[in-house]
Amino acid sequence: MVQHPFSKKIGLLFGPLFFIIIKFLTPEIISSEATTVIAIAAWMIIWWVTEAVSISVTALLPLLLLPLFKIMSMADVGANYGSPIVFLFFGGFVLALALEKVNLHKRIALNIIKYTGTTPNKVILGFMLATGFMSMWISNTATTVMMLPIALSVIKLLTNDADGFTKKDKNFAVSVMLGIAFSANAGGIATVIGTPPNSILIGLLENEYDIQISFVKWMLIGVPISGVLIFIIYFVLTKFLYPSHGLIFSASEDFIDTELKNLGKTTAKEKHVLWIFCVVVFLWIFRTIINSLIPTLALSDTMISIFGALAYFTIPFSLKKGDFILQWNDTQKLAWGILILFGGGLALAKGMSVSGIVDVVAHTISNSNISILLTASLLITLMLFMTELMSNVALTAVLAPVVAGIALGLNIPILYLLIPVTIASSCAFMLPMATPPNAIVFASGYIKVHQMAKVGIILNIISIVLLILMFKFFLPIVF
Repeated sequence: MVQHPFSKKIGLLFGPLFFIIIKFLTPEIISSEATTVIAIAAWMIIWWVTEAVSISVTALLPLLLLPLFKIMSMADVGANYGSPIVFLFFGGFVLALALEKVNLHKRIALNIIKYTGTTPNKVILGFMLATGFMSMWISNTATTVMMLPIALSVIKLLTNDADGFTKKDKNFAVSVMLGIAFSANAGGIATVIGTPPNSILIGLLENEYDIQISFVKWMLIGVPISGVLIFIIYFVLTKFLYPSHGLIFSASEDFIDTELKNLGKTTAKEKHVLWIFCVVVFLWIFRTIINSLIPTLALSDTMISIFGALAYFTIPFSLKKGDFILQWNDTQKLAWGILILFGGGLALAKGMSVSGIVDVVAHTISNSNISILLTASLLITLMLFMTELMSNVALTAVLAPVVAGIALGLNIPILYLLIPVTIASSCAFMLPMATPPNAIVFASGYIKVHQMAKVGIILNIISIVLLILMFKFFLPIVF
């Protein structure tokens, strides 16, 4: 029988204990309401960091504690769990389920690898581009799980060749494994639905500040940053730390062709899924133009997302047979816990706002002489290294409203500070426990902790520089 980890036992006790100490045994902070919200946040952070219980269960605490201590009504707290952003992500999850159910995601990934080339470095690039692209639309965990067996099969071609598993072979294995994990992390940055922190941010902006960032507007920021990061990762792995120059790798093309052959010809069901997916992406991209032509339509990204989800459930593949792409029991695979996590994060942010915490942070910063660039740099660095140790969704939920207050205090547009700090939460490259993709490739046995950390520290520093440049030069142009 597996023992319950000691850290989880301690966390389970210390969460409510710290709540009691802050709420009842410390001097009032700002106000009674603010003290209560800080106590709730401390409880949630301890449970999130130690994972004493599921992080989604922790996200339910505001639903009990905020109404209990009269910070907000149950209706006001519950509204955060039904936010449009939660349903935007729900629709994205359903789209991903449809792609996975008909194996279309694997066909797309294999074709990307096939067309990038079959020399060792091109194979690595192919895996990274395929992983990055798929992570824009389906979860980085699902993408990594899909790509890992394909990569392992390619690596086995090297272990079974005449010269055995040489140093160059090992470098290739490390590069392709880390390339998949890190591209999955970076790929999610590109779209609103690519990774949960993006949606937490968009929800905060809409709920608290009436600021809307459309699907396309986010892609104007996310795609360049994601693309640059993926190519930096590729360069660091293949040209700097783990080169595999001179490696002969003639069998890889045959393997990719075999995998595609095993999938068979594109089925009618795959085409059915693809055209609905393309319609949804088309509507996301051209939503503002459509709304300007037909103002009464008033399409939103969430409406389009729900339309896509409904289409897979209601547009029959075969009306005669009553055959639909998705049935409701398919949603058993859907990450419902993440949706609750969104709600909990938004509820905590609302609690910080109504209790005056964000206003006090803003006022304190505005009365100080802190350099704007230094503040932005410190916040980006703090977020990036903290996300190595705890859930980036939980971290964004706690820090985003505080960062918004800091931006208001510095008298700069909150988007300029919130966007790079939020993106920093997806740049976890150092440790296996930092993100599920890191853990998944680490479990393959081809990666050592020191190898991941060596690459990760370099990528973390580069990411910080890139995000500071984004804050200083890129965001003022886009916004």
